[in-house]
Amino acid sequence: MTRTRVKICGLTREQDVDAVVDAGADAIGFVFYPPSARFVTSERAAALSKRVAPFTSIVGLFVNPDPADVRAALDSLPMHLLQFHGDEDEAFCRQFGRPYLKAVRMRPGVDLIHYAALFESAQALLVDAFVEGFGGGGQTFDWSLIPTGLTRPLVLSGGLSPENVEDAIRRVRPAAVDVSSGVEASKGIKDARRIAEFIAGVRNADG
Repeated sequence: MTRTRVKICGLTREQDVDAVVDAGADAIGFVFYPPSARFVTSERAAALSKRVAPFTSIVGLFVNPDPADVRAALDSLPMHLLQFHGDEDEAFCRQFGRPYLKAVRMRPGVDLIHYAALFESAQALLVDAFVEGFGGGGQTFDWSLIPTGLTRPLVLSGGLSPENVEDAIRRVRPAAVDVSSGVEASKGIKDARRIAEFIAGVRNADG
């Protein structure tokens, strides 16, 4: 049985990093997008990253960034994976020489197979809900929009929570799931109990 990987995104506090690591998440995400309520500076992310256990991946999320800002973040902390949520093209994403995820904002009419062909160098596509602006806003999308026969790995995001993640995995069978607001007490403040319940739901779906 394939094990679904888990990323908890939008960490801003030491106790939240500790809760995510203790719960056994595979990856944590820092948001380097200033308009976000979960934004952290490179310096803050570097301090938080010191609490991350070995073999837990650190992911940096960017939206239409200046390349210099990406490089500054890479110089500040040991990021294993980049995540691009804006209008970046493949050449932009791959210029940093790191594995990356490219987000696709799903809605009727989006051709995910065509999108995958445009980003052949991406480690995976992250499918999220379409909303005005950037970020899923805690909203789910119609999972049936994901075509069968897609050969690229998928990271499922958008409105996931402890209440729906088991069903989501059973229906979509993604390589990984990504959650932020679904395990929060308030914006940018994670809830350790909901993190543990979310990961338990993932494990139940895999079992």
